[in-house]
Amino acid sequence: MQRRKFSREFKLEAVKLVRERGVSVSQAARDLDLHENVLRKWVREQTADPGSAFPGHGVLKPEQQEIERLRRELARMKAERDILKKAAAYFARDSI
Repeated sequence: MQRRKFSREFKLEAVKLVRERGVSVSQAARDLDLHENVLRKWVREQTADPGSAFPGHGVLKPEQQEIERLRRELARMKAERDILKKAAAYFARDSI
């Protein structure tokens, strides 16, 4: 069975149904053919960060973008360090 995917607009409308129209989570989940926990998670995400909730595929939140940038920088720094270690060992060997 393939995992269902929902658009950002669908998620926002589902959350709006619960928060603004006063429909219970269980009733809205039944109406939309969702599991209650999925809808509760969407409501929680929207409440926590309304501006960047449900970013979509391939779109990262600013915090995630910073983490990825730092990971790339760390990998580059480790490569530079390893090159310098090898160079130092090479020149130390020649001077003996």
